[in-house]
Amino acid sequence: MSMLSTFVPSSHDHDNPTQSLIVACSDETTALTTGNAKATFRMPYAFTLTAVRASVTTAPVGSTLTVDINEAGSTILSTKITIDASEKTSTTAATPPVISDTSLADDAQMTVDIDQVGSSTAGAGLKVTLIGNKT
Repeated sequence: MSMLSTFVPSSHDHDNPTQSLIVACSDETTALTTGNAKATFRMPYAFTLTAVRASVTTAPVGSTLTVDINEAGSTILSTKITIDASEKTSTTAATPPVISDTSLADDAQMTVDIDQVGSSTAGAGLKVTLIGNKT
């Protein structure tokens, strides 16, 4: 697993640009399985979360793929991230994720849980993206 941080300047705030933390939660080809803490990482600094998304290399088939993100063991989402069957991104999901905890603490332990993987074919190559601003 790996984490990539990208800095995307916002058109309205050059002093605190929008940033994306991208976390690889699996390899690219192995079928995903359900479970807690499939990826664990620590926040590099305090962060105000404005959006979350997920993507896969192989789309789930038969049902949605469902992902939860936790800070210090508690979910930060009131509606979990889903990737619809036969899709590769959560940005097109019928039900968008809802963030319930937007304030992530510096050095907080973050975990990614996989709650559902698809029913006839599991997805593969899961990445989770946290979008927001350093606080």
